[in-house]
Amino acid sequence: MTKEQNSDLRILVVDDSADIREFLQETLLEPAGYQVLTASDGEEGLQIALQEHPDLMLLDYEMPRMNGIEMLRALKEQGIAIPTILITSYGSESVAVEVFRLGVRDYVPKPFTVDDLLSSIERVKKEVRLEQERDALLQRLQSANTQLGQRVQELDVLYRVSKSVTTLRERDKLLERIVDASLYLTKALDGALILLDQETGKPTLRVSRIRSGNNCKSPDEEPNIMTQSQNIMVSVPLQIGGKILGALIVSNKRNRQPLNTRDQRLLRMLGDYAAIAIENIRLLAEIEAQREREKRELRTLFEHYVAPPVVSRILEQTQSIRPGGQRQTITTLFADLRGFTTFSATAAPETLIAVLNRHIAAAVGAILQEEGTLDKFMGDEVMAFFNAPLPQESYAMRAVRAAQGILAATAVTHQQLPVQQRLAFGIGISSGEAVVGNVGTSELVNFTVVGPTVNKAHMLQELAPAGKILICHRTYELVREHITARELPPVHIKGQEHSEPIYEIVSLT
Repeated sequence: MTKEQNSDLRILVVDDSADIREFLQETLLEPAGYQVLTASDGEEGLQIALQEHPDLMLLDYEMPRMNGIEMLRALKEQGIAIPTILITSYGSESVAVEVFRLGVRDYVPKPFTVDDLLSSIERVKKEVRLEQERDALLQRLQSANTQLGQRVQELDVLYRVSKSVTTLRERDKLLERIVDASLYLTKALDGALILLDQETGKPTLRVSRIRSGNNCKSPDEEPNIMTQSQNIMVSVPLQIGGKILGALIVSNKRNRQPLNTRDQRLLRMLGDYAAIAIENIRLLAEIEAQREREKRELRTLFEHYVAPPVVSRILEQTQSIRPGGQRQTITTLFADLRGFTTFSATAAPETLIAVLNRHIAAAVGAILQEEGTLDKFMGDEVMAFFNAPLPQESYAMRAVRAAQGILAATAVTHQQLPVQQRLAFGIGISSGEAVVGNVGTSELVNFTVVGPTVNKAHMLQELAPAGKILICHRTYELVREHITARELPPVHIKGQEHSEPIYEIVSLT
């Protein structure tokens, strides 16, 4: 957003460091056009928040008198929700996860960069703006429904007729019912419904009704419904907002009986209901078509990654698959064929691919058996993860069982292969938080996971001997009651300050 657009947004900075407050206010936020309020601790921040209701808060976690979490809880008790970016000390990101339910939209670890903080502010602003637009849309819909309810109550007969019309979901039957209702309400002899083609604007007669009456001409004579003579014909538009859908017409041209103001008023009211019913059917058709497209896209996206039962659950819970990426705790598994490079140097291409596919198929079958998500194949290496895209109970144990299943399935496969074609997997497993989502371009996209825990699993796989499974300490803590494992000397994990113990799985208990 521009500086002028930012000028309407007030940001409350709550931090016990005067230097940070001054930097954020004078160097970062005010030059960007924001209005800035500051507080030196949680108590002062709480009072300002209650009085001023800022649009956004930049909130420190560790502060005297009242820390960030306590301030958020106090605001929640007051029924006040202010979008918040939590500024945490390095290494305390887990605290940020705990307070998301208290209104925190994002967190920025200290020390932070200007770009990181500004990007976080922009993301939160966008989320809040979308929520406000959604709420405004809901309010408009609620208002429209209220007005509709008031109109329904005006006349009981109109209520009964309109209810009969608006409950229909088949388009052709709906159009016929609308014309029948117009004749019933007005006692007119002839009725017609014309719809405009939404692309060309050309009017098309969709329904025409004729009924008998005193002093009528022969029903075989088709009335010219477009000829109007004083008040023997009434035409009302079918309109939603500024959008014209068509017209509803009734006529007493055949018996010259005038249509009074009551008939005209009821027809106008019916026209409103009819327009809503027609538009609703169109919108429902669009929504259903969109849902089917989304389901096809999701099925195409996931059917190559996960077992069919998981795909079915994803299609039933599409709301749980958020667009973009999200942080989620997962367990990652890497399995690599030992000795494949040596084997590939001497094997014929056809044999090489056949042997590789036999081993990969064994690994894939074991992973899908535990409803893991296949991420990718990298030559003779398989990557999978658990607890995404849908949450899973005992996800770490699923990964361990899948690893054991890979070794067991490989052993069965070896019984059908010559000795020189029997290759073994080395497997690494790690658990931790990662970013889960679609990565790629519009031409090529991959549903994958990224983060330190993924790199750790890959490193453990590189350390694992043939036929062995190595797991990280966190995975061990999650599955220790169900396995027998041998602790190995600690190893240094890239990106971690201290070495970490690792474990070799001996058996499942």
